[in-house]
Amino acid sequence: MSAPALSRPQSGKIVAGVCAGLGRRFGLSANVVRLLFVLSCILPGPQFLVYAALWIVMPKDSGGYRG
Repeated sequence: MSAPALSRPQSGKIVAGVCAGLGRRFGLSANVVRLLFVLSCILPGPQFLVYAALWIVMPKDSGGYRG
């Protein structure tokens, strides 16, 4: 059984669907990934740049997944 492809879902997203896509790909809740992202913003680093890059690089979901 393989993991779903890394893509941004059309439903269940808040901003761009990056956290929802990452959560689906790695078997985590989208809310857990969102919480980890928000907590990581406390630390110095390029979190927003990584999010923006993933927004650009991750393709939109074709609509086949309804999990």
